[in-house]
Amino acid sequence: MKWTRRELLRAGLALPIAAASCIRPRPEARLIPSLAPLPPRFQAALPILRAAQPVSAENGMDRYEFDVHPAAARILPGLSTEIWGFNGTFPGPMIEARRGRCVSVRVRNRLPVPIVTHLHGGRTPPESDGYPTDFILPVSGFPAAHMHDPLARVAQGEREYVYANQQRAAMLWYHDHRMDYTAPQVWRGLAGLYILRDPEEDRLPLPHGEREIPLMICDRSFNADGSLRYPARDPSLRELPAIEEAYMGGVLGDVILVNGAPWPKLEVANVKYRLRILNASNARRYELALDPLPRGAVAFTQIGSDGGLLSAPVELGTVRIAPAERFDLIIDFSKFSVGSSVKLINSADSGSAGEILRFDITRGERDDSAIPLKLADAPDIRPENAVLTRDFDFSFDRLKHSWRINGKPFDPARMDARPRLDSTEIWRFQTDFSHPLHLHLVNFRVLAHGGRPGPYDSGWKDTIDLGPGQGASVLMRFSGYRGRYVFHCHNLEHEDMSMMANFEVV
Repeated sequence: MKWTRRELLRAGLALPIAAASCIRPRPEARLIPSLAPLPPRFQAALPILRAAQPVSAENGMDRYEFDVHPAAARILPGLSTEIWGFNGTFPGPMIEARRGRCVSVRVRNRLPVPIVTHLHGGRTPPESDGYPTDFILPVSGFPAAHMHDPLARVAQGEREYVYANQQRAAMLWYHDHRMDYTAPQVWRGLAGLYILRDPEEDRLPLPHGEREIPLMICDRSFNADGSLRYPARDPSLRELPAIEEAYMGGVLGDVILVNGAPWPKLEVANVKYRLRILNASNARRYELALDPLPRGAVAFTQIGSDGGLLSAPVELGTVRIAPAERFDLIIDFSKFSVGSSVKLINSADSGSAGEILRFDITRGERDDSAIPLKLADAPDIRPENAVLTRDFDFSFDRLKHSWRINGKPFDPARMDARPRLDSTEIWRFQTDFSHPLHLHLVNFRVLAHGGRPGPYDSGWKDTIDLGPGQGASVLMRFSGYRGRYVFHCHNLEHEDMSMMANFEVV
């Protein structure tokens, strides 16, 4: 008899310790190749994501309604792909919000499985945060309401999420967060962008309008008939959790999608553009670079990160972006001649995964934008204000063949930290493998990352990417709400395979 992870957790059992030869190696992220022919690159036009219109806007609240259901999408030429989408689209509708103005999102579940919606990067009350067992069950019902979690808030058919937006302007995103099934459900399309704006950002002379472009980058693979290919143990996502064992290190696709299109192209003028980039991949990292880059030119000027604008701009030659991270970047196309093209590439890989998007500089225009030397005032939180330091080890247990935090699998009933409301703490992380680590509710400042903060740690973040054997320490203040939240690895296969833990603000 072969036990599933869920059965082992319920029974409180561990796999028997056998001879050393039976201890399996730590799994690596693995490519699942497409069976469909890959389309030629840079043929499709980049889809431009526009802000969705609320169904109503009154009494200080913008209300949206999303029906989550299967839909047919045209992603590969000549083939139809079934996606699961918010309002049947992938990416889902983009929400544009204002600081201090509430947003209500009523989510109706028309899928055959439970869903959970999490606003990633949101300072959100626990009942709207998208805790992994706070299921929205299908309208038609579902046999298991929750996974032995007496605190789960389970809704039938629909749920209203309310976001107060009492935080700095930033690009957030929303995605499915169902326990044990986040990876395959995001892979099928359950993700969208959420842009929060405020007066501080409005005053800056940054590129805006048609020259501000949100980019959701992700990798996917496809079957010969155009359907999405993913190594789920149970393709119905109803009975057996997780994925085939060979892919528990992470699933990589061989088709790079930007805003849902494979390797698209975008016509631009020879002026500055603001690119707001999200890595929405399950497990793939990208090393963003421009090719070709004129001699002496700076590829990117970073103006923001996960938590909003930086204090001052930072010039970068490349940008390493892990799953769930966001980078707010300026590219100055005046460094390129009209009629030329430049590619946004992934220098961490080659072949189909080595190219992302092509910019065609087709026209000359006047540029009235600028990059100020000072961008924003940063929150004043200092290490000396920390009242507690906590340590967390993210590692693979070779004996039990699972991803763990401090040697323990995720358990909704176990609380791993109880920070006090409005207190400041330092959390120290250690990893054995590459893990992008994400905390709900809070933004943090990186104090150390393999020594000093790294080149991509600027500003306030909610996700930090640690390489094999790296350590980091981060500073955060637990403000806004009391309640239960999670922190986890945002390699979604690692998360589904138990690399997640609870904290409760008390």
